[in-house]
Amino acid sequence: MSVTHSPETHALLLARIPVVTGRDLHEWFDRLEHGPGVARCQERATWLADEHGISDAYARALVLEYDRSRRNRSLIPPQRT
Repeated sequence: MSVTHSPETHALLLARIPVVTGRDLHEWFDRLEHGPGVARCQERATWLADEHGISDAYARALVLEYDRSRRNRSLIPPQRT
């Protein structure tokens, strides 16, 4: 998914999501995790916006941040016990 806004705008959108939607990022990430199995970022953002009534900008920011967090989790080696 291409980002059409600056990193600063992306950070501001993420900071406003809990205020605007009443849900924190982890709640949105959970919805994305259990949402439809579409692979394209734009399709997931469209689903999120349509299904939950949020703006396209917030939906795109959520999908982008969700994908980043998943990528970062896959880079961390598992803990040995």
